[in-house]
Amino acid sequence: MSNIFPKSANKLPLQIIVYLVVLSGIVTAGANYYMTPKYTRVGYAPVQPVPYSHALHAGQLGIDCRYCHSNIEKSGVANLPTAQTCMNCHNQVKKDSPLLAVVRHSYETGEAVPWVKIHQVPDYAYFNHAIHVNRGVSCVECHGKINEMEVVAHAKPLSMGFCLDCHRDPAGFVREKGDIYNLNSPTIAQKSGLAAAHKFLTDRNIKPPQSCSGCHR
Repeated sequence: MSNIFPKSANKLPLQIIVYLVVLSGIVTAGANYYMTPKYTRVGYAPVQPVPYSHALHAGQLGIDCRYCHSNIEKSGVANLPTAQTCMNCHNQVKKDSPLLAVVRHSYETGEAVPWVKIHQVPDYAYFNHAIHVNRGVSCVECHGKINEMEVVAHAKPLSMGFCLDCHRDPAGFVREKGDIYNLNSPTIAQKSGLAAAHKFLTDRNIKPPQSCSGCHR
């Protein structure tokens, strides 16, 4: 009795295995390249319940970051402003604007404004916000030029590689205390040279951890 399948069919299982191996390799390579913070986070700019312009408040009006984010120098997590903070100004400025209805409702009821979180450190990574700003790292290094953003977007990847670039060589990222919240200010290295920046690190004993336990506790 003649064979139902031609002899070439004997190679089919091997061909399928090779095809699946090649396909899985392509998928893995693509995921490793594209499923990184650079591609999955940078540019993320969700619609917020209140159209708040940092370009106006922090840029044009020059409001210090710490007025709204009041705990950034003493807390591990940067806090969002309460409705009371907003109403300190907006009980007089545009107090009847429909754009501020959510803020007024929060102020009257005590319910939090449902802001959409943009910057999120993974649960497996330890990050203390206060340590960084108190050691000379400006907001702009991690968040970009917030003072120029009409809508806040995720500007930096905040990946492990991004953090390690600074931890391995912090001299190019630190600023004097008076410049930390001036998002247009130069770093010490840009203003006075790398020697001055290294002296700053030495004087303040700034030695960012590079071991796994520094960020994964």
